[in-house]
Amino acid sequence: QTCALPISFEENSLVKTLDEPSDLKFAENPPRMDGATALYPVYAAFARATFPDTFWRMDRVERLDSINCTTTSVAYKKIVNGEANIIFVAGPSAEQEAYAKEKGVELIYTPIGKEAFVFFVNPKNPIEGLTLEQIRGIYSGKITRWQDVGAQGMGDIRAFQRSEGSGSQTALLKLMGDTPLMDAPTETKMGGMLDIVEATADYKNFKNAIGYSFRFYCTELITDFDVKLLSLNGVAPTRENIENGSYPVASYFYAVTRTDADENTKALVDWICGPQGQKLIDETGYTPAYGTDAKGEGT
Repeated sequence: QTCALPISFEENSLVKTLDEPSDLKFAENPPRMDGATALYPVYAAFARATFPDTFWRMDRVERLDSINCTTTSVAYKKIVNGEANIIFVAGPSAEQEAYAKEKGVELIYTPIGKEAFVFFVNPKNPIEGLTLEQIRGIYSGKITRWQDVGAQGMGDIRAFQRSEGSGSQTALLKLMGDTPLMDAPTETKMGGMLDIVEATADYKNFKNAIGYSFRFYCTELITDFDVKLLSLNGVAPTRENIENGSYPVASYFYAVTRTDADENTKALVDWICGPQGQKLIDETGYTPAYGTDAKGEGT
């Protein structure tokens, strides 16, 4: 299982490169990477900078042993099962933490950048923003009509959700806090982030939809479908507002490793938290965790 993104990432314009030689270059046995769809360009850039030259002469199938993109839920299983050395994901769900504990595996979560969790509607929806309380009302099932939040003529709210264990579904549960999340009808539960964006952009069938994802995925990775990102509590999900802390739903994403990680994996984490790794995160379009001129301390 892989995400629907180009695997030949050395030719992908979203994968940034350093303008200087990398301080870290593996001679052999680079860490096996996996992770979330939205973070694929980030860790592809890490691979491009640090993997040995022989890696680029491998065919596509061989490369998948070293860098893959199987989505958040699968990546968490792979790190626990020893099928990946490092994964790049949002924080774990309760089930993912329980799975690691059940298997006797202790994971280390090193924050490496920040990203906004965003809600979006069809561009023809007149609504420009919602409050966090309105979001909780919609996703608890207490608010069911668009007119109740100021959008006239849009009818009932069709609130899409993601599958359990996905990074965005975990983010939604965290936002809901003690407010119970309503059960999603089958027709509004989407397996992938692309599905939820595509459905919300489809005005003919889903003009009344609301969905959620991460900012970078909506603005950079998926350009074939048009959605409107909503302000939350009056603050738009811009990079500036993520960096200055005013956007209310921004959180870290992590390089996740095992406590028994090998030396190459530990070296990669240190490099990612340093100036070159943070610069690649910044140039990709995310907010660095430590800035581009300071060494991070990890976890």
